[in-house]
Amino acid sequence: FKVNVWAALIIFLIAGATDIVDGYLARRYNWITNLGKILDPVADKLTQITIAAMLLIDFLGADNKVINACGWVFVVFLVKEAVMIIGGLVMLLMNIRPGAAEIWGKLATVVFYVSMTIIIAVGPEVGAFNEMFGFTLPDWITGILVVLCAIMTMCAFFSYMPETFRQFKEHFDEKKAEKAGNKAKEQVAQKSRKRRAKLKKAIFVARTAGLFILLAAV
Repeated sequence: FKVNVWAALIIFLIAGATDIVDGYLARRYNWITNLGKILDPVADKLTQITIAAMLLIDFLGADNKVINACGWVFVVFLVKEAVMIIGGLVMLLMNIRPGAAEIWGKLATVVFYVSMTIIIAVGPEVGAFNEMFGFTLPDWITGILVVLCAIMTMCAFFSYMPETFRQFKEHFDEKKAEKAGNKAKEQVAQKSRKRRAKLKKAIFVARTAGLFILLAAV
């Protein structure tokens, strides 16, 4: 078990470090692509969801009552991430590009990585370094870190709402205007068809009258 936690911690630290380096290089050298804008947040969310799910299992199976109770906080995080992923997919299917991360989103990510690193390293019953350092994080500190992650997660979630609602509103307004424009174009086309029909009728009447006049003259 401890070997697995060691491996998890190392992979977690590598993932966090490469994410920071990737973001720095992208901004420093303008290595920004549309594909990267989609894959980067997806990779972040997959990492966070995996960690939250594994810690949820460990916390709910823990003998420590405080740790066991804190496990349910991860449910909040997982629900939030699920809603954001589904919402993002809906936006992409509607040709709406999801907005960039807000400051609360970035802060929540930093708090999550730092807190989870501490818990995985020296947390009660799951710490990889507990025996090595002879230290285990107190239950109350662990609880504070987990609750802090949940609070930051919800702040990040609600910080996305105004921009997301604005994008949906603009999308539906554009569709409504497009529909109204198409309706107006159809009305213009219909009037044009009616005018052409009247003109054809007038020409037919004129030709017929001319023909009768010609026959009468003969």
